[in-house]
Amino acid sequence: MLPLLLFMLAVGGVIGVALVAAWFIGSKARHGGARTLPFESGIVPVGDAEEMRLSIEYYLIAVFFVIFDLETIFIIAWAVAYFDVGWRGYIGASIFILILLAALFYEWRSGALDWGLKRRAAEPGRYARAEALPAEGAA
Repeated sequence: MLPLLLFMLAVGGVIGVALVAAWFIGSKARHGGARTLPFESGIVPVGDAEEMRLSIEYYLIAVFFVIFDLETIFIIAWAVAYFDVGWRGYIGASIFILILLAALFYEWRSGALDWGLKRRAAEPGRYARAEALPAEGAA
């Protein structure tokens, strides 16, 4: 019990010293200037967020990332427990992967994964598809 108490006191002391040192060493101008502005990659923002219009592809890619990132977590968990779950787990994981492949195929066929130039879809409920670029040398 004594080693744990000594460790906790040492950690608390180090944290306290770091906070006090940061207060004295750090800049005294806590607010003002560009410090309170949000920025990304060193770029100062221009305009308001309400005025900014993002393409729907941004949100599609974000959702696809989340979906397939979660898929990876489930597959890794299955791989870790492979010997414990046996054939039933293998069949379950195979069905899970097939459903994900079907979803990926649907996204691909509907044009959701196209990165080219977009045009608005004429039919409601359909993704915009990239227009074919003219072949080189064609007039």
